[in-house]
Amino acid sequence: MAYVAIEADERMEEGPEGLRFQSFLSTDARGTNQGSNASRGFISDGPSKNAGFWQLEYYQPYFDVDTQTVLRRCYTTLLPRSSHYLSAHLTPSADLYGPFWTLTTLIFALFVCSSLASSIATYLSHPSDSSAAVLEYDFGLLSTAVGLVYSYGLGVPVLLWLALRYLGVGEWSVVEAVAVWGYGQFVWIPVSLLCVIPVPIVRWVVVGIGFMISGWFLAANVYPILATADAKPVRLIIILLAILHAGIALCFKILFFSYYVVKEVGPQDPLP
Repeated sequence: MAYVAIEADERMEEGPEGLRFQSFLSTDARGTNQGSNASRGFISDGPSKNAGFWQLEYYQPYFDVDTQTVLRRCYTTLLPRSSHYLSAHLTPSADLYGPFWTLTTLIFALFVCSSLASSIATYLSHPSDSSAAVLEYDFGLLSTAVGLVYSYGLGVPVLLWLALRYLGVGEWSVVEAVAVWGYGQFVWIPVSLLCVIPVPIVRWVVVGIGFMISGWFLAANVYPILATADAKPVRLIIILLAILHAGIALCFKILFFSYYVVKEVGPQDPLP
């Protein structure tokens, strides 16, 4: 068997620094390869240009947010310095996961806390009755909470955005409107927990504080958008929004936390 001597390439002696890799793909092929990240499982930075708004792929980027960011966006709505919420906390982009999580959690908080408040009031009214200590659920309240919370938390910002678009105000997107309104309802979750306390005046005070905190947050972030309109009467929409917000606060108090401790007056009725 014969062996042939081969001279080594001098460039190989230069070390790894001398090695260069060259792509033999065309420019169009490289661009196509780089644009296929979404097909390989990577989430893009914005809505897919090829997906319509009726497809799930269009909304996927709005749900790409971590839990820490959602929690930070929630508790910052309780701070009085949240008038620049869009630029300070909803950057680089608003999300839909946080508002949906907030509204859904509020629904279950209203339902569970209302049922618990009812059982506590019943037990304190009749402490000798062992059956009064049983926690009962009124699933009709759950349906009421779903319709009320989703209608206000999702329907109102969408209608407001449509009205402002019709009036020529395009300072924010529908996603930003839903995000501001959804995160703005976070305060009602701790309010629901505190309304379990069976003291009527405490409940009214807690609901009033929740109304002022969430109302201030919404007014501080919505009114600057209204102020950009050329027509000055557009700013009066804030009055309508304040009335709606007061109405939702009263609905929460009356529909879910109107349970009072009732004590029997006089001797017990001898008739069964």
